[in-house]
Amino acid sequence: MSQEHLAGAHAFYRRDLFSHLGTGVTGMALASLLGGSLRANEKPAGHESVPNHNDLVSRPAHFPGKAKAVIQLFMNGGPSQMDLFDPKPTLTKLHGKSGPGRINGDLSSPRQAGKLLGTPFQFAKHGQSGMDISEALPQLHKHADEIAVVRSMYAQHFNHEPALYLIHSGKTQPGLPSLGSWVVYALGSENENLPAYIVLDDPNGLPVNGTQSWQAGYLPGVFQGTRLRARGTPILNLDPPAGVPESVLAAERALLKKLDAKHLRARPLEDDLRARIASYELAARMQLSASDALDLSQESESTKEKYGLNAKDDMASYGRRCLLARRLVERGVRFVQIFIEGQIWDSHSELKKGILRAARKTDQPVSALLNDLRERGLWDDVLVVWNGEFGRLPLAQIPQGASQDRAGRDHGPGAFSLWMAGAGVKGGVTYGETDDLGHRAAVNRVSVHDFHATILHLLGLQHRDVFYTQPSQRRDRLTDEFPVRIVKEILA
Repeated sequence: MSQEHLAGAHAFYRRDLFSHLGTGVTGMALASLLGGSLRANEKPAGHESVPNHNDLVSRPAHFPGKAKAVIQLFMNGGPSQMDLFDPKPTLTKLHGKSGPGRINGDLSSPRQAGKLLGTPFQFAKHGQSGMDISEALPQLHKHADEIAVVRSMYAQHFNHEPALYLIHSGKTQPGLPSLGSWVVYALGSENENLPAYIVLDDPNGLPVNGTQSWQAGYLPGVFQGTRLRARGTPILNLDPPAGVPESVLAAERALLKKLDAKHLRARPLEDDLRARIASYELAARMQLSASDALDLSQESESTKEKYGLNAKDDMASYGRRCLLARRLVERGVRFVQIFIEGQIWDSHSELKKGILRAARKTDQPVSALLNDLRERGLWDDVLVVWNGEFGRLPLAQIPQGASQDRAGRDHGPGAFSLWMAGAGVKGGVTYGETDDLGHRAAVNRVSVHDFHATILHLLGLQHRDVFYTQPSQRRDRLTDEFPVRIVKEILA
């Protein structure tokens, strides 16, 4: 028999073994969950001091960072800055007047453009800092002195998909590594029994770009976000079959490990194989720890109430994921993202109704998360980030056939607001300004690349030194070669 046939037979028998052994961790669903296509490039010559790697071994930061973990509360759709964090008295005064022509270039739906639209919400100053926060976020008011709001963010594109690619991976095209993938690529994991990068998406639907917001791109697949199911069992095929003694399971795992090692020795340059084996081994270890991390029955009833788990609407779902995020970072997970359904902040019509629905779902759970992190001594270790992909325009958008009172706002790439809190962040700070209508970031402008570099800085990473060397010897980075600055004004 030829070597090709032998190799094929070996692969067949190995796959057959994987599909029949009763460990409960080798199914294709879990393999896909834990890594997808786990590929990596061979370490290039000439860069041994900063070699590419394809494992989750904990690695030292470039300097002592403030944050050990990140929870990103991603607000899909583009939250409206002038209705939440950036009051515009001039816009309110000019409500119903024609807007300046310069806004027209940013319209994604020009035929639906109306007059200037003031906010339907009242703003008030909160905390000792006097931070302006809309009445739409009544629970966030309590944290005015803990968060840092950046009002002068700006994006590059008025369509959701390119804007999502930019905010998550630094460029407006798909297929690139996400922020979370870069973080775990640089730092590895603090818990060898759980994935380093976990995604908690919404049971009501994925973002408009599907699962692409947490891809590993050209990085090894082991750095891809591990998506946990938001409804029902978070991880399929995780638990071993009932009635199988632990001694049998241990023997099966030992046999698999021996076969894997033999298979790998014959293929020493196949880094994708090495990464896939690592994902299976992680799956086996997760049998012992994931169930504990995801078991909310261990939480008190008062804690569940604070997070909104007893609510009769979608707040319960979002609260559950916020509570899971706290339990995960508590156990050493490096990067957790929480997504919400589709484009819930995409308020093209019925502005007030849409914002109140999104705020109702998220405001109380987010407030509970901030309180919980502080009460459990995690505040100084965990960075919390609240952001969307862009903002909204100051003009009314009136859907075809709708009345004026159903107006919303079109996408606004020229300005948006976000906030950070926790590890290394100076509370009670409002940074940057937009123009008098909230249309464009005008003072102390902050790019998406500045935003990414600041997060990496808080984790102890020099953004220029976090790179992946392609076979062509090109060094790719999250911030690439763009002009970038750390937004030190919001740092403690």
